Parts: sequence; C-alpha cells; structure tokens
Amino acid sequence: MRRFFIQKSTVADGVVNVSGELFRHLIKVLRLKVGDRMILADGEGGEYEGVLASVEGERAVVRITAVASIPVGAATPEIVLLQGIPKGERMELILQKGAELGVNRFVPLLSSRAIPRLTGDKAVERVRRWERIVSEASRQSRRSDIPAVGAIVPLTEALASAHQEVKLLLWEGESLRGLREVLEGVTPPLSVALLVGPEGGFSREEAEQAMAAGFVPVTLGRRILRTETAGLAVLAILQYVWGDVG
Repeated sequence: MRRFFIQKSTVADGVVNVSGELFRHLIKVLRLKVGDRMILADGEGGEYEGVLASVEGERAVVRITAVASIPVGAATPEIVLLQGIPKGERMELILQKGAELGVNRFVPLLSSRAIPRLTGDKAVERVRRWERIVSEASRQSRRSDIPAVGAIVPLTEALASAHQEVKLLLWEGESLRGLREVLEGVTPPLSVALLVGPEGGFSREEAEQAMAAGFVPVTLGRRILRTETAGLAVLAILQYVWGDVG
C-alpha cells in the first residue's frame, strides 16, 4: 500500500480529513479512487491503515481500518546534524540521505567558509524546500517520524544551543584522535550532535569555538572526504554502533 504523512490534528472519530497539498497529490496526481487503500503516518509514531471513503470538492475522507503505534527513535540516540551549508544541491543530498540514516534534527549553519549566504526571505524559502525533501525521504524510507529542519543560523548560535551528551566535530585539523577511539570509550548516549563544515571545512578559530563548547574533534583517517560524504559516513557508523543498522 502507498504510504503518506499527515498532520495528527486531521485524525478524528475514526477518519482522516485530507485537504490542501496532500489532497492534490492523492486525487489530482496519483488519481486515487474511492475504495483505494493506503497507510497514513502522523509523524509522531502513529500509523493508520485506511480506505478512501469519499471525495467532495477539495476535501477527501479516509476511513481508518487499523491503527498501529510505532515507537519513535526507540533504543537509538537522538541524532542532531549541524551542517555547514555547501554550495549547489549538496545540502539537499545531505538532508535526503541524513533522513534515511535516522537524523532527528538538522541545523543548517552559516560559517566563514560557507559559500551560499542565505538570509531573509530567500533563507525561509530554502528551509521550506528542505523540509519538503526531508518529508519525502522519510516517507520513502518508511520512517514513522519526520526530522525537524531548523532555521539557518550562525555557527556561534548553533554551538550555544547544542546540549547533547556526545558532541563530535569532524575537522581535518585533527590528526590523532580517530572516530573509532572516541566511540569505543563512550557508553551509548541518549543524544549525539555531529558538527560538519561546508566545503573547506571550519577555520581553526571556528574549530576552537566548537571545542570550547564541548565538541570533540575527530578524524576519519588519511582520506579527505567531501562534506556531503563525511557526515553521512559518520551517521552510518553511529547507527551501526548505537542505533538500528545491522
């Protein structure tokens, strides 16, 4: 069955009221008909099997036939990815694959070496696009929740709000402390923050600011990975060691 995300507020009295963008997608694009079955997820761990019961004007009603409750993030740490904004479409790739790999929240960063300088209305519209990408990636990967995408913020603001138990900084200036060494010495945490720079990484001053905020700098070895590769590689490792991969 096809699977879609809904707002929990649209569920009431055994039915789901569908309107707006989702209505257009179901009826205008996919051309679903009365009697077609589907799965609806509310982004908070609730999933509903249902059947399209009626279509009237710009509103559809889905009758719920079964309800399931899926724990969100059960037995896995909450992962926050603080990502320096890269140029082009690389951020979209990071968001898409990060959602697939279980990131719970994305924090887009402006740092000294970040090429896109997104501010004002342009920044708001870009975040909305990123939210759509994350939502679609969550649907396709059958997540029961949708990761949050925060507003674009300066690095200093992101560091001040990072209160996770484990805080990792990917930095090419670190040559001794490897990721394996750090993970082997840590009890599985409830939350992890991963800080990744844009193309060119972080300046030494920015890295020192991160370390002062409790981030542990780590190296991934002798190979230098692109920004869109480095963070995703670490996310996969974190999910293997502490999460639900493998």
